[in-house]
Amino acid sequence: MPEEVLFKSENVHSRGEIASLLRRVADNLDDDEAITLKAGSESVTLEPPARPTFEVKAEREGPTDGPGELSIEFELEWDEADGGDGEGGGRLEIE
Repeated sequence: MPEEVLFKSENVHSRGEIASLLRRVADNLDDDEAITLKAGSESVTLEPPARPTFEVKAEREGPTDGPGELSIEFELEWDEADGGDGEGGGRLEIE
């Protein structure tokens, strides 16, 4: 299935700034509100359903014998057609 990027922003932020952005997403999810992403003149508003799929992935990219790049990715995913009702394995915990 082809992918269409609706919005993308990649910038260096302090840990506190990132926490604030994630908190805003969490607050909107708690309040059943849409999430609007803005950067410069670009913006997109999405309305996650009550039960989207939540994917968390930790990755290391780079050579196996040297330092690489580490990442943590958080993704909410749902089907536009049915509003999503994510099913998944095992309960996620973040400590």
